[in-house]
Amino acid sequence: MHFRRGWVCLFLFTLTCINYADRVALSVAAKPISAEFGLSAVQMGYLLSSFLWFYILCLIPVGLLVDRYGGKVVNGYGIVLWSAATMLTGFAPNWLFMGATRIAMGIGESTSWPASNRIIREWFPASERGFANAIFGAGSAAGPAIGAIAISWIVATWGWRLGFICAGSIGFIWVALWYFIFDKPEKATWLSPAERSKILTERDGEAAGSKAEQPASSLWYLLRLRSVWGLFLTQGCEVYFGYMLLTWLPTYLQQAKGLSVMNAGMLTAVPFGAASLIAVGLGKLSDRVLTKEAVHSGGRRTTLAVLLAGVSSILLVPILNDLWMIVVVLAFARALGLAGSALNFALVTDLVRNRADIGKVTSTTVLGGNSFGLLAPIVTGYIVQITGSFDRAFMVAGILPLFGAVATLVMTRKPIEPETARV
Repeated sequence: MHFRRGWVCLFLFTLTCINYADRVALSVAAKPISAEFGLSAVQMGYLLSSFLWFYILCLIPVGLLVDRYGGKVVNGYGIVLWSAATMLTGFAPNWLFMGATRIAMGIGESTSWPASNRIIREWFPASERGFANAIFGAGSAAGPAIGAIAISWIVATWGWRLGFICAGSIGFIWVALWYFIFDKPEKATWLSPAERSKILTERDGEAAGSKAEQPASSLWYLLRLRSVWGLFLTQGCEVYFGYMLLTWLPTYLQQAKGLSVMNAGMLTAVPFGAASLIAVGLGKLSDRVLTKEAVHSGGRRTTLAVLLAGVSSILLVPILNDLWMIVVVLAFARALGLAGSALNFALVTDLVRNRADIGKVTSTTVLGGNSFGLLAPIVTGYIVQITGSFDRAFMVAGILPLFGAVATLVMTRKPIEPETARV
């Protein structure tokens, strides 16, 4: 990968870092917020999931906007909205106001995955998409790792309100750089002619201009395809555990293991930080071992299924007593899940034959992940309140990835052809 395309990866990585650092802010501050507002475990579960309620409703409309206006505009407006909402959370007078700001944050954050996957398709040859998606996805682990440490320190030192204000302010710096520097490869002035030619020639897996640009397929046509639903289910089964960890891990460490807010935040960073590094390596490895023919036919699915099967190792957590062994297992499982998610999004770009359909198919895939992800904080809250333990919550999160492995092997075997090809 040329270093100039590396700058695009850096933009997308930092975008996801900010996105997930803002999400983890409530998880880190859950205990003092629960105490201030008098919330039960079930109420906190609903609050932790609230940013996903409108997030999932906005995904398909956002996909349509991405296919019409492109990734630069949609990502820019999205981060401004969610950053402002995160800052406003720090001024919440009650938990209902906080729920409203979290909902607004979710609406803004619904833009990042569909828009960024479109950017990856525009900027990267098929042979580099696994690595590019892995770097982009690694931000979803690096963000919580950095955010857990930084925000827990702010919360422990100055209180939870300032934690949200600081977390939300970073996005405005990012969007200023984004608008001044980033553009499509056809328009980016800092791109060399040779690299521009390589991108435009190889991003669709064939010589540019050898195939006429086709109109976008309708959403209803795409939703009738088995492969689209395979991507949807695979993502959902992987993401459930990720959201359980993102929303409840600090509370688990404080409640079940007796750690302070600061220590829980520091330890929360370990599995997310390790996952971000390992997942990038696995994404790079997938690009090396898969031939162009295998990539074009969707050959990533076998590797993806193996990774998802490995995520089920979290079934060991309830029988482990040593804290560091638990952290190691969580780090290992989160790394495999994160790499699996990156490969599933790479599989989207492999299977979708018409670039104009990327936004809608990516949005549908993200919708699958976050439909399951929305349930994770709520289901975990009920399990903890009913049983007084996190053990069965880990069991649910460990079984789902096995279903995801089956879904990708069975349901994503056919390419997603444009609607005009079926006429």
